[in-house]
Amino acid sequence: MKKAIIGKKVGMTQIFDETGKVIPVTVIEAGPCTVVAKMSKEKEGYEAVQFGFEEVGEKKLSKPEAGHLKKAGVAAVKHLKEFRLEDTAKFEVGDTVKADIFAEGDKVDVTGISKGHGYAGVIKRFGQGRTPTSHGGGHMGVDQVTVQNLDIVKVDAELNLIAIRGAVPGPKGSIVYIKNTVKTQPVKKGEAAAVSVNPQKQSARVNPQKASARTK
Repeated sequence: MKKAIIGKKVGMTQIFDETGKVIPVTVIEAGPCTVVAKMSKEKEGYEAVQFGFEEVGEKKLSKPEAGHLKKAGVAAVKHLKEFRLEDTAKFEVGDTVKADIFAEGDKVDVTGISKGHGYAGVIKRFGQGRTPTSHGGGHMGVDQVTVQNLDIVKVDAELNLIAIRGAVPGPKGSIVYIKNTVKTQPVKKGEAAAVSVNPQKQSARVNPQKASARTK
């Protein structure tokens, strides 16, 4: 089942597993999110669910945003995001999605806006060399970045917190989007699966010059 949620990056910390090993994690305040709209193949041509996150005063929204939320009958929210999910039938407009939609051990992709580093030259940005006439510069950072296949280490349903192993894009307080990873896990088929039958590959070649391959 595909799952998704909007969250806010709290920061990084460390937690200990059952064996006492230290695990670096990023803590994310995930939800609660409100289901604002549903898209169907019959009307929009695709299936998706629009989530809203972080309630704000209606005066802080534009008229189109306020009208969209009022039509849905939900509270004013600051952030809106569509997620293309296969099982949209289980969601209804007005429903609340919390952090416990995910569980420990889930593999997720996290998307956010990377930290800004101001304007920098090509040496700092791309590691290029310098010439006497090079004066080029550009905005460094503030790009949409997705980190894939991260582990969810812990879920706190009461506080709506999710601890994810490793680092995720963005500074503290930035908005991130969490969803099931698109990467598929490889299926191991035994020891023979690692042996190649392709004679061009190193694992399949037999070198007659080696002592182990020579017959006496």
